[in-house]
Amino acid sequence: MSTLSGKTALITGASRGIGEATARLFAARGANVVLTARSTDAITTIANDIGAQARAMPCDVADYAQVAAAVQMAVDTFGGLDILVGNAGVIEPVAHIATADPAGWGQAIDINLKGVFHGMRAAMPVMQSAGGGTIITISSGAAHNPLEGWSHYCASKAGAAMLTRAAHLEGAENGLRIMGLSPGTVATQMQREIKATGINPVSQMEWTDHIPPEWPAQCLLWMCTPDADDWLGQEISLRDPAIRAKLGLGQ
Repeated sequence: MSTLSGKTALITGASRGIGEATARLFAARGANVVLTARSTDAITTIANDIGAQARAMPCDVADYAQVAAAVQMAVDTFGGLDILVGNAGVIEPVAHIATADPAGWGQAIDINLKGVFHGMRAAMPVMQSAGGGTIITISSGAAHNPLEGWSHYCASKAGAAMLTRAAHLEGAENGLRIMGLSPGTVATQMQREIKATGINPVSQMEWTDHIPPEWPAQCLLWMCTPDADDWLGQEISLRDPAIRAKLGLGQ
């Protein structure tokens, strides 16, 4: 079984869904975890439930200063930062381009794309000084395929996917392991928001069509180990039957 004993991980968007499942699994495998999200009460409850090896840090990833403060808290509390999971993301407001609210569209970019950059910008110097670290961006099939009403989400995820490749190009020689995970559709609150819009085929899917958030968490755990080194600089798809088989997940 994979262990993260002695490692420290910072997980953005950790108040629910993939982020919460990842924080709980990483802690169970020995890691210190810093949970960040805008939902202070939620991450505080989760951190308290995990115990002494967890800390909650309210953070809006759209604000670089707040992300940098979260990284510094990890360093000050646990002595360093070994893993960054860039998971924070939003799907709202779903709208057609011709009628989209420019402010809402821009806010999605600030969270989904600039938030990933902010995490990398704050974490990479710390990791490089320590001689290594792992950075994983949560991607999406929407990074590669346009979907009606999702121009903000598709564009931001595509940008984050390229940003991840750029970070690998610049960070690999300094000991950084950087890659992306496209989990497919996951049974989280975001899927409830998508369902409510009734726009594009994803909203027509049934709840049972989505995988549980524990599956991406399990994949992220594996990606933090040398066993995933063949995928550095690339994007792993959890839709891939070979990846699911490697992780012992359902088909």
